[in-house]
Order: sequence, then C-alpha cells, then structure tokens
Amino acid sequence: MLSGRARLDRTVVQSFYDRMRAVAPAAYGALERDRAGDPGRAFRDTSCGRLVASLDAAGLRALGMWAHHWCMRFYDDDTRVGLRLVREIAGRPGLGWTADEVRWMLGESEAAGPSAAHRFTLPAAAARELSPAIRRQLTTPELAAVADRELSTAAPEGAGPGAGERRVLAG
Repeated sequence: MLSGRARLDRTVVQSFYDRMRAVAPAAYGALERDRAGDPGRAFRDTSCGRLVASLDAAGLRALGMWAHHWCMRFYDDDTRVGLRLVREIAGRPGLGWTADEVRWMLGESEAAGPSAAHRFTLPAAAARELSPAIRRQLTTPELAAVADRELSTAAPEGAGPGAGERRVLAG
C-alpha cells in the first residue's frame, strides 16, 4: 500500500477477492475470446461488451477490479483487451465505487510500477465518484498528476469530444 494511506482491513480485502472470484471465469473467457477475435469490433459487439451489458453496478465494479488486477499482475502479457475493458468500465459513471475499492486499486497500481501503462485509469475514474475530501485522503499530488495524464490520453470508446480531458482527481 502507499505510504501515508491507511491499510485496508483483511476482511474488506477478502470480500474484494470473493467478489472478483465470482466474475473471474466469465471475465477470463470473454478476454480470451476477444483476444482471438477482431480487435476493430465495437466494444458492445465483443464478448467483454456483452459481459458488461449483463452486469449490474456491483457486478461491474467487481469486473473492473478483477480486470484492473489482471492487467497489473500480467502486464507483460498481451493486455490490450484487458485495458480496453478497464477503459470501458472507467468511462461508466455512477457505479457507486467505495473509498476502500478505490484505495485497493490505487495500491495495486502503485505496486505495478510505472511500466504498466494506464495503471491509474480505473482507480482515478472511480475516485471521481468520491467526495473531494475522501479523494484528498486517498491521493498524493504526484499520483493525481499521473492519473490526470493517463486519463487525458485515453477516453473510452464512444465518449464525446473532450471526455478524456477532465481533471479527475482535482479536489
């Protein structure tokens, strides 16, 4: 975890892993089918797109956390499909992200190191849903600057003009 950021309770973290385990088989299968498919297809026409469409907000948060975790752990593999999934979930407002979920993803992102492209995309987008006071507790100025740069270059598919240009962690 980041220095200066409170560690998450083991029970909370275990609940994240339990939720992610519930979506993992479908998510992994969708990623593998999409990796073998046409990369130019519209997201909604992909296996990942159909999976996303089938989930409620809690399921999308679990899928997002799983995809984020998968991309951070296996970054050396071909993660383009996983990163597309992460960007799509990051572009969906109103999923009800919690401070603990964001804190966990930020810790995963920092542990992955700077070689993992777009490592703050989902946690920064999720942090937009938190109050400014909570965002300030979770972020450092350096982290906010990195997240802003990443999101300004990676607007989700179908986002309107300038959608990726917002300053996501500004308090």
